[in-house]
Amino acid sequence: MTTERASNSRSAFRNPYFASWRIWYLLAAFGIYMVDQMSKAWAVRTLRLGQDKTIIDGFFDLSYAENPGVAFGQLQEGGAWGRYALAALALAAAIAVLTYFFRTARNDDRTLGACALLLAGIAGNLTDRLRLGYVIDFIHVYAGNYHWPTFNVADASICVGAGLFALDLILEGRKQKRHSTVSSQ
Repeated sequence: MTTERASNSRSAFRNPYFASWRIWYLLAAFGIYMVDQMSKAWAVRTLRLGQDKTIIDGFFDLSYAENPGVAFGQLQEGGAWGRYALAALALAAAIAVLTYFFRTARNDDRTLGACALLLAGIAGNLTDRLRLGYVIDFIHVYAGNYHWPTFNVADASICVGAGLFALDLILEGRKQKRHSTVSSQ
């Protein structure tokens, strides 16, 4: 976090309108969360009994899967202890993202958008994990023999949010490098 960003976030907490504009990002996150939960409910009703749907032949199917682990089906053998450990980890991640969200300057839309996407995705998968003990996945993308692991709207939201954070780090690094080069001349 740059010095300018840190000072902006400290003064923002004293601003009486501090949360008023942030509500739009949180409403967007809630909207994505609801799309995720509704799409998973649809998948349970429509796809759970092996009624897969081909959307684009040879590329995109909808097929029901239950993932008790983390990304790409890793750590599935944790049992009940693993379920709550993964839920606690997701809750800690959501708190960290929310804290970062409230410390980010108002004019940093890419970072605020990334936080909203991450919050929506984390909340969507955390809801499944706490309610069901596993995460419902149903989007299956593949090309020939290459199959991407089945995922859901929350997973896509997390990936896009993480991508925006990575882009922000790259662009911020270039900006600082350009600024230090100009300063040294």
